[in-house]
Amino acid sequence: MAGLLGIGVSGIQAAQMGLLVTQHNITNANTAGYNRQASLQTTALAQGTGSGFTGNGVRVTTIERQYNSFLSKQLSQNQTVYSALESNFTQVQVIDDLLADASAGVSPALQQFFEGVQQVAAAPSSLPARQAMVSAAQSLTSRLQSVSQRIGELSTQVNGQISDNVSLINTYAKQIAHLNESITLAESAVSQPANDLRDQRDQLIADLNKIVKVQTMPEGKAGVDILIGNGQQLVAGNQARQMSAPQSTDDPSKTVVAIEYGNGGTQVLPDSFLSGAGSLGGLLDFRNQSLDSASNSLGKVAASLALTFNAQHAVGMDMLGNNGTDSAFEADFFTLPTSKVTSATGNAGGVTVSATLNPARLSEPVTVGNYVSDLVTSDYRLEFDGGMKLTRLSDGVTWSGADMAAINTQINDSNDARGLQGFTLAEDAATYTLGDSFLIQPTRHMAENISVNSAITGDVRLVAAGSPIRASVGLTNQGSMTVKLDRMLSGDPQQVYPMTVTMNSGELNFDPAYNGQTVSIVDASGSSDYVIGTDTIPLQSGASYVVDGAMFSIKGTPRDGDTFSLDWNDGQSGAVGISDTSNILLLGKLQNQNTVDGGSANYQAAYTQLVSDIGNRARQLEVTKDAQQSLVTQASAAREAQSGVNLDEEAAKLLQFQQMYQASARSITVGQKLFDELLAIAG
Repeated sequence: MAGLLGIGVSGIQAAQMGLLVTQHNITNANTAGYNRQASLQTTALAQGTGSGFTGNGVRVTTIERQYNSFLSKQLSQNQTVYSALESNFTQVQVIDDLLADASAGVSPALQQFFEGVQQVAAAPSSLPARQAMVSAAQSLTSRLQSVSQRIGELSTQVNGQISDNVSLINTYAKQIAHLNESITLAESAVSQPANDLRDQRDQLIADLNKIVKVQTMPEGKAGVDILIGNGQQLVAGNQARQMSAPQSTDDPSKTVVAIEYGNGGTQVLPDSFLSGAGSLGGLLDFRNQSLDSASNSLGKVAASLALTFNAQHAVGMDMLGNNGTDSAFEADFFTLPTSKVTSATGNAGGVTVSATLNPARLSEPVTVGNYVSDLVTSDYRLEFDGGMKLTRLSDGVTWSGADMAAINTQINDSNDARGLQGFTLAEDAATYTLGDSFLIQPTRHMAENISVNSAITGDVRLVAAGSPIRASVGLTNQGSMTVKLDRMLSGDPQQVYPMTVTMNSGELNFDPAYNGQTVSIVDASGSSDYVIGTDTIPLQSGASYVVDGAMFSIKGTPRDGDTFSLDWNDGQSGAVGISDTSNILLLGKLQNQNTVDGGSANYQAAYTQLVSDIGNRARQLEVTKDAQQSLVTQASAAREAQSGVNLDEEAAKLLQFQQMYQASARSITVGQKLFDELLAIAG
């Protein structure tokens, strides 16, 4: 009877354990990271008799969680990629909305500014028209500043989010290390798996994996080591290393990620170690791929606008008759800040490096050319390694030379296959130390600080709508010759005007007072130089002539003795320069001319390209993110199918174990009655 009673008790105990585990599953059905548990049963050791082995019931060997490492790893890999894409997309979408905004974007303000230029071209002597142009210019610079400042705010927010992510990493690392210790102690005490603690640790690892990609390695019998980045150990047993978010030594405006050494020092982790995975990697990818590029591109558009517009404005004449030869003349319509150069924190040489944007150059051929800027969308790093090395950070292209002069020669060489860079470097007299490094940001802050010349905003008459020189033909000419001033190539002509030219037998005869001066004949094939008083200067159909910075063209058929002259256009000699539109017309043409990227795009196209790049990036991230989310959903469903709690299944198990319990209890009752009957017979 004792065997019957013992078997019944074992059944009750097994059923009770099954009920406890099942109820535990039910109550944790919605607990994040919980893995369904099951009580594993085996038959108790049978007892041998002469009639054979008789069973001794059942025993529960362990409570096992239904954990599939392959499915969990697959979910983890998909989740960390999705977190990076989601983090990146969220930020890029903000820039996309900002740049493409029809009312707050730069495009409408740019269009309105050139409409103001056209108003002055239509009525150069109208002060209201000039005021409208200047006001539109102020609106444009204000819009550029606003967009640039918003991008700057995003940079600050990204720094803050990086710091927040690092703090969360430290919190999770400490909790995982603590659980490693708790699990080890718990399992060594009873030699059974601490399922709930393991679930908690796995959930913390999953949460950590959403921030930064992690690799796990077993440590001892129950511990887990955590590796991040390129194999940097974050958790070792019950010890967690601390991470930090210091300022970059190369660029203090950026927050970087560092991890402590065992000796208390820290190692900065390159962004490439963390990119592409987790929300932290997504933030770094956004900063490196979109934010920096957007800031530099916007700055390039602003700087190119200012440089090219200023170059054309500088060769004009204002309403007061001032030109480049006068101290009261305001050559620059826009003002730009100086390019930012940051010395690395560890520099020991004490050298100060500066960068200056090159003035816009006139593209070839000059007869139809316009002013262009050669600025590139990139930051640069200058390093002293015994010589000088300049690296374009956007694509890794480098220039090397013995000194800075050699670097400047290369980046300003139009024949260099690496292209013109649009700026020139300078240094003070201090001595470099090996390893000194400088971050060069030619365009980064240009849009944020561009403005209209305060002298012009204070007096709109200073807009240089006219040209300092005018061309006119003699009143007594007999031929059909006309002469037109095409453009000024210099803002400060030096000749004593008027300069009179007489036509004779197909030649241009200049007054002997100008002997020794150079006249260039320019056409599509190039330029030829002639010296007045020494060379015969031919009348060449379809060509333009350049003398003392003034380019003019001759049309029609002159007769011998016909004359034309170049003279001041500032009101002297009866000139009416106040109504001249020659320079404002050229300023207006800049709107549709290729002025940016070395003459490959106009202002609007360059800005549109920026908007398009960010928009395409946003759409690409959105599509990739949605596809990755599907993978996460599938992996999660596969994991839940094996490890999740199915309430219907657990309800069925409750009935199963209840019946088992009742049956075992019934067998004990039967055994008890039989035992009582035996006692009664024996009595």
